[in-house]
Amino acid sequence: MSDEVKRSAKHEDARNSLPTDLRPVFDAFVEDYKFAGTIHHGWPFVSYIILAEMVKAGWRLSGEPIGQWKKARE
Repeated sequence: MSDEVKRSAKHEDARNSLPTDLRPVFDAFVEDYKFAGTIHHGWPFVSYIILAEMVKAGWRLSGEPIGQWKKARE
């Protein structure tokens, strides 16, 4: 991800609510969620605050992506 990524105020607020070491987890979660939103709904809607809360609750990617998810990360 580029260092010059443009983020909305809500995105920044949610991201900044996390400890620095969890921000890359959040960033990856956001990208995966945007990808899923685009596939299933045609647009990448994301509720950043909910994703930040899920990271705080312990969400972490626990397996290797498969199918279209694996291709999206290549």
